[in-house]
Amino acid sequence: MARVKLDAVDMKILSRLQSDGRITNVDLAKEAGITAPPCLRRMRALEKSGYIKGYHAELDHKLLGFGITVFALVRLHNQSEKELEAFENYIATLPEVRECYMLNGEIDFILKVVAKDLDSFQKFLTTELTPTPNVASIKTSLTIRNAKKLPGVPLGKGK
Repeated sequence: MARVKLDAVDMKILSRLQSDGRITNVDLAKEAGITAPPCLRRMRALEKSGYIKGYHAELDHKLLGFGITVFALVRLHNQSEKELEAFENYIATLPEVRECYMLNGEIDFILKVVAKDLDSFQKFLTTELTPTPNVASIKTSLTIRNAKKLPGVPLGKGK
């Protein structure tokens, strides 16, 4: 995938799309200081080159009945590439796991897990996560509240 060289207009487009992915091309073009046709071409080039990975809606998990968010710190017995990939492939099949990061240090993975309630999380933990092959230990932390949640990256910071 060939990367395009980003200029100030591209950065305006990316920044604005990151904050509002539903903005119309006409409005986006106005804010970027260009006309609509080149704005659309730039957007397509940014998509094709991988800078824009997709568009989605942020849903309210509590209104949808998912009142529990838990972070699970997972340590594996074996960290060979084959075992790491096997764990990642298994985790990818679990819809309750919304994010999974491999870490450096004592803990191998941190998982963000959502569940309807504590009982459903406990069932998930004991039937899906704990018996996973190669899992040595799991430490969980139930979230109390979310103090900050920003999508994307801090564009324009430090320039």
